Amino acid sequence: MLAKEWLNNARGIMDKIESTQMENIQKAAEIMADTIAKERWVHTFGCGHATLPIEEMYPRIGGFVGFHPMCELPLTFFTNIMGGMSVHNFVFLERVEGYGTEIMKGYTFHKDDCFWLFSHTGINAVNIDIALKVKEMGNKLIVFGSAGEAEGKKSRHSSEKNIFEIADVVVDTCVPIQDASVPLKNHVDKIGPVSTMGFITAVWMTVTTVAEILAERGVTLYIHPSHNVPGDTTAKDRLTECLDVYKKRIAGV
Repeated sequence: MLAKEWLNNARGIMDKIESTQMENIQKAAEIMADTIAKERWVHTFGCGHATLPIEEMYPRIGGFVGFHPMCELPLTFFTNIMGGMSVHNFVFLERVEGYGTEIMKGYTFHKDDCFWLFSHTGINAVNIDIALKVKEMGNKLIVFGSAGEAEGKKSRHSSEKNIFEIADVVVDTCVPIQDASVPLKNHVDKIGPVSTMGFITAVWMTVTTVAEILAERGVTLYIHPSHNVPGDTTAKDRLTECLDVYKKRIAGV
């Protein structure tokens, strides 16, 4: 069954992340913990399906304040397929050099902030623009993606660098560069992509490590609660507290 083949591929990637990436996950988590302990932001960015791990972090049940999503709508919402903000538009925009630099102008950053970027292949211009700007500012840069598989692929940026070459810490999601993992009878292209699963696995391994580090330091985390548990009478108050803390920090209060 192809269902089991995909499942085996997914398990294999999770096992490979565990066996090869724990040291880098720890390094990434320590940088993020230092930032959040100072009540600063881990800024997160990705394009296309690489925005899905960003949506997993916050606001999300079991997530906590400290992660700031930078989601550029034309690079994120392309489920129209055709028409406005279509797939054609998205594929064009993520390759436009200079677009990432303009995106960065819309935000105010601090020297203690760090950046967490997601890119499967690491070769598209908008991600590289942002990575180069982060390094120019002197902030720490963490990148998750298929770093080993991307090695040797030509960059689409004039710097001739891929995003993994710019990062301070790289966590390899261990996903094949083709992403789709299951061959289908009578077809050239495979089905069953696994990059999202690889991203989400690595994200929660990292975020739980960040939480562990901060809890050991005695730092209070503002955790987004489930508001669907019968009998939990304080969930609404805890959610309000989380959002109030987020609002104050984002306003610089």
